[in-house]
Amino acid sequence: MAAPNTPPAVPPMPVFQFPDDADWDFSQDRLVFTVQVGEYVGSVFVDKRTFTSLMERRPTPEEANAFFHDNRPAFERAVEMRIMDRRLDPDANIHLTARDVRQAGRSPH
Repeated sequence: MAAPNTPPAVPPMPVFQFPDDADWDFSQDRLVFTVQVGEYVGSVFVDKRTFTSLMERRPTPEEANAFFHDNRPAFERAVEMRIMDRRLDPDANIHLTARDVRQAGRSPH
């Protein structure tokens, strides 16, 4: 029996893992990387137009990849927010938008 003033148990936060596998998909003109949460493994897609909006110019795949790595915490936080809000695509993957990344960059970690 819990003490009368004991707060209710809070479920643990999921543990997000991001393997270092980001790579440019030249056939779809987008960056692809993986997210793992428990047994869930999904793909995250960031289209070139998202990078264009974030960088305010049309980047090469190499520049977009460098931008991703330089700002990886914001991209990962955007994925975490989408999963926590249960905003997955119908195929259970995630297509990040510039809005997702900008919002995550302003959010406390």
